[in-house]
Amino acid sequence: MVDPVTDPFVEVLFHLFVGVGLGALIGLEREQSESGGTFAGSRTFPLFALYGALVAAFFPTSISLAIGVLVVPLTVAYAGKIWYEQDIGLTTLIAALLTALLGATAMHSDTGAVVAIIVGGVITVLLSVKDPIHEFADQIEETERRASVKFIVVVLVVLPALPNHSLDVLYGLNPRFIWLMVAFVTGLGFVAYVLAQFLSPERSIAVTGIIGGFVSSTATTVSMAEKTVQNERLYHVCAFAVVTASIVMFPRALIEVAVINPDLFLSAAVPLGAMTLVGVVAAGTLYWRTTTDETIEPNELNNPFRLRPALLFGTIFAVVLLISEYAHEWLGTSGVYATAFLSGLADVDAMTITLSKLAAEGTISTEVATTGIVIAAIANTIVKAALAWLLGTDRLGRRVTIVLGLVVVSGLLLLAI
Repeated sequence: MVDPVTDPFVEVLFHLFVGVGLGALIGLEREQSESGGTFAGSRTFPLFALYGALVAAFFPTSISLAIGVLVVPLTVAYAGKIWYEQDIGLTTLIAALLTALLGATAMHSDTGAVVAIIVGGVITVLLSVKDPIHEFADQIEETERRASVKFIVVVLVVLPALPNHSLDVLYGLNPRFIWLMVAFVTGLGFVAYVLAQFLSPERSIAVTGIIGGFVSSTATTVSMAEKTVQNERLYHVCAFAVVTASIVMFPRALIEVAVINPDLFLSAAVPLGAMTLVGVVAAGTLYWRTTTDETIEPNELNNPFRLRPALLFGTIFAVVLLISEYAHEWLGTSGVYATAFLSGLADVDAMTITLSKLAAEGTISTEVATTGIVIAAIANTIVKAALAWLLGTDRLGRRVTIVLGLVVVSGLLLLAI
């Protein structure tokens, strides 16, 4: 007797349901947004998905021909849409073709069904956030746009061209790995930068600190310190933003560890998680004493997609990687810790990625890598407190130092255990 769960017919029906369901989801979005017009809507898009699914199920070798055939009526309908509605937008047409491909992908395999669900969700989100995306694009200045384009082009062109092996002329460094890490770290900052435009951080000091921490906790500290000089009454809200941005540095480091060396994650999560928890509790106390809505504006955060800072980070990362390797070889564990502290004064990301990589290669132990990352985080936290004192008011300096001091002490206690 055939198990109903594994019955091939039931499996085909399930994949068919996924494909048609995704088509219905996209169709509803097109009809509700009135973007499809007379071109296509809640009934037509499921049919597109069903068309692709049936072809993939019973005529898999003809899928390319089937999509080509579908292009013909879509082209005619698109031409009519332009003629009658004076609308030359291609979004709905492309969505229709993608919907047919989603139906085919859902029928391909279990993995295909998962991919179709993910891609279908992304398509629906992109279609539904038309206005916010256009508003975001309009907010970007021409200089910012050019900087982003140049950076993306350089990443896409340079990355594949770089050798993916150690070079003696670079003292054993792997150029592609270094540039990949530049793109990764900068990408983290850019995601936060984009979120800042959508989430309107001017309405929430908590979001200000979080976004600022992912884009640049140092820049956020400097900005908040300058605000207190301009208006001393803002020291509470500015202190909270500085503290939050500094605390975000710890989970950001954990994300980098998880990507570079997943085996190191649990070891690093204990001290960094504890420091985050202590910081959150202390920052929460500070938050309840904050009575103003004044905060940093989104345009005060610079777009991380800039070539010069990216190249600077790449240089710092390469130098830190070399120094860490040689310091461990010549001075042992103490050399790694000294390098971690000095590097952490300027940048935590470079040291976090370096130690994660060295631990993955077996050059240093998990314990040494974890301790080094914590030391770098502590050093950078000390710098934030120093900046608050040097560039801000005494009140800002005291509050930031008290809160971040608790974080540093908790980290030192964990290292001593």
